[in-house]
Amino acid sequence: MKRFRMVAALALIYMVFAILLNSVGTVILQAMASFGVDKPQASLLELFKDLPIAITSFVVASFLPLLGYRRAMMGALTIVGGACLLMPMFPGFYTTEFLFACVGVAFALAKVAVYSSIGLLTADRAEHSRLTNTIEGLFMVGVLAGGWLFSAFIDPANPADPAWLRVYWLLALICFAVIALLAVSPLDESAARDASRPSPAGSVGQMLRLLARPLVYVFLLSAFLYVLIEQSFSTWLPTFNNEILKLPNAMSIQMASILAGATALGRIAAGQVLRRVSWHRLLNGCVLAMAALVLLVLPLARGVTVDASVGWSSAPVAAYLIPLIGLLMAPIYPVINSVALSSLPKPSHAAMTGLIVIFSALGGTLGSRITAMVFARFGGIHAFYFSLVPMTLVLVTLFFFRRETERAGTAAPVAVGMAGK
Repeated sequence: MKRFRMVAALALIYMVFAILLNSVGTVILQAMASFGVDKPQASLLELFKDLPIAITSFVVASFLPLLGYRRAMMGALTIVGGACLLMPMFPGFYTTEFLFACVGVAFALAKVAVYSSIGLLTADRAEHSRLTNTIEGLFMVGVLAGGWLFSAFIDPANPADPAWLRVYWLLALICFAVIALLAVSPLDESAARDASRPSPAGSVGQMLRLLARPLVYVFLLSAFLYVLIEQSFSTWLPTFNNEILKLPNAMSIQMASILAGATALGRIAAGQVLRRVSWHRLLNGCVLAMAALVLLVLPLARGVTVDASVGWSSAPVAAYLIPLIGLLMAPIYPVINSVALSSLPKPSHAAMTGLIVIFSALGGTLGSRITAMVFARFGGIHAFYFSLVPMTLVLVTLFFFRRETERAGTAAPVAVGMAGK
């Protein structure tokens, strides 16, 4: 029962951050409507989110075992809960930037603590993979729920109405409820602590020593490129739906949630596929299929026209097909994370997770920024075509990642389990 409470708390934490982190695409669309900012300025919200993630992860990752993973998660939820309260109280773009900065700092603490706690709650690689991917799958459920949650607070007749900010009262309440659950969920963290306490130089050195391993830096490059692709689509799909496919704001956000649903479904399905197909073959096939989908579907988005009463039954076919890229992206991130983490001793999980968060944050920021600039200058269709470049590079990094896992003796097939980021 105690283990179940902690696992439930980890899952809920990830779902809360799924809603907040992936709301950036929704908030960009709404900020342009409510606060009058342009695309390049609105894209800075991704930077305000991801830069604090990278900095915080680098500074605190190796010290979290001393602070305590459970206390770190409670602190992270307190930070974002407080920031959520400020949004409806002081509406404006500067408050929105502050919110995402707080979300970035808090997520860095939470992700390192959650991933490191998984190692404490599992006994072997198979169990580690199942729990990792279950929590990652629930992350995508949170993303899916977030799109509908935000759209429920948007006035269809007046999308610029700041009444949508009332959603943050509910999000703050959820944060404080999860803190209460953590307070009654014990976690034995003794296995995560080295015999010696790390110094600042030693903590940074631990990360640098991990970076010196070919397996680690090839994995981090793969994760960087994956997140670059994922954030390009997840952040800008609501705006793509609104400006290219001519859908209303609320419907644009709801249609974009198909991406999260497809990703969650893909991670469930991948668990079954991996019983018969090796992980590297599955991931290579997914990347190739992603590229094919982009090439086949984006032409359908050109010259779309819809009437004022557009609904789900009359939406352009591209609005349903483009989000299906999530079905193909789904297995990549959790599989490579599990392979890399389960190959390391438990005291190294915090430092390794810190590196994962840093490179993921940098990939997310770069992907969103590039997409914003291409979107503003050449249009949304060309912005999504650009994703073919990192997809090609992912194929290259997966080749080297497989080779290094085989050399390290860590290339056993990985099951995605019940779900999957």
